[in-house]
Amino acid sequence: MKILIVDDEPHLRTLIQQTLEELEDEGVELLTAGNGEEALETIREETPNLVFLDVMMPKKNGFDVCEAAKHELGLTNVYIILLTAKGQEFDHRRGEEVGADLYITKPFDPDALLAKARSVLGI
Repeated sequence: MKILIVDDEPHLRTLIQQTLEELEDEGVELLTAGNGEEALETIREETPNLVFLDVMMPKKNGFDVCEAAKHELGLTNVYIILLTAKGQEFDHRRGEEVGADLYITKPFDPDALLAKARSVLGI
């Protein structure tokens, strides 16, 4: 099982990685990407089970990455959680349109993130 963590801010990537690192003991591989293009490439090559995807990023934003993964690549079995500081209704609707499975507004509760990862992966 693989989880991809995508955020252009290194400290947030690290925070999410540290939040989820106990899953490594259960055989989960943690992957990271720092921008949308890198994220899409990793999704294409690794087909992670779960993606924590920042919305506001350079090169390709999270909406575009999600839409490409779900619709262009047809990876409907990849569970994508959009993470964003933007909590407006418009953004939630856009997330639904591009195929996001869940939308979490920053700041997030690390324990809730870990619990959600466990639930999605069934561990």
